[in-house]
Amino acid sequence: MTSTLEWRISDRPVPYPEALAEMEARVAAIRAGSAPELVWLLEHPPLYTAGTSARPEDLLEASRFPVFEAGRGGQYTYHGPGQRVGYVMLDLQKRQPDIRAFVCDLEEWLIRTLARFTIKGERRPGRVGLWVDKRPYGGLPGQEDKIAALGVRVRRWVSFHGIALNVEPDLSHFGGIVPCGIRDHGVTSMHALGYLVTMDEVDMALRAAWNEVFG
Repeated sequence: MTSTLEWRISDRPVPYPEALAEMEARVAAIRAGSAPELVWLLEHPPLYTAGTSARPEDLLEASRFPVFEAGRGGQYTYHGPGQRVGYVMLDLQKRQPDIRAFVCDLEEWLIRTLARFTIKGERRPGRVGLWVDKRPYGGLPGQEDKIAALGVRVRRWVSFHGIALNVEPDLSHFGGIVPCGIRDHGVTSMHALGYLVTMDEVDMALRAAWNEVFG
């Protein structure tokens, strides 16, 4: 399966409408059998996206950054420089036609990526994304911050959208929304936890962890 998978890394911030159009075209091509599966690693300019479950009251500062309807599952999220976005376009019909299992695999991909830097990313029942217990980093007992978000869409068993891992974004930019509709917990990044990794190092870890989960 891995022999038909293309990896793409964009070295400039990709405007969100451009990324959406590219994903739409690639999903159609994958379904038609005219293009291979794709994992696209990129960054966006600062912006907010609204998933299909987004609530208007969770957009706190509508004029701060552009807001885009994403068409994926989930609520509001932020994308911007220093955040590694991974758009995952796979033919699930050929792999495993199970959306819940696919989301679980995306979480495992992130967990194993973070583990390469000795960061323990964890799932939490009822909360989408990956979380970090802040106590080992000087936080209070029970304090948890989100380090990665997930949001997917599947069309005729081809996936798109994907994951967003906070490497070193400006965390104050999350203040214009209630990220993923969760008010009781904050957000963090690899750099905020003290892991001053480069985006290239994160990309290498993502590729290595991918082969363990999806290979």
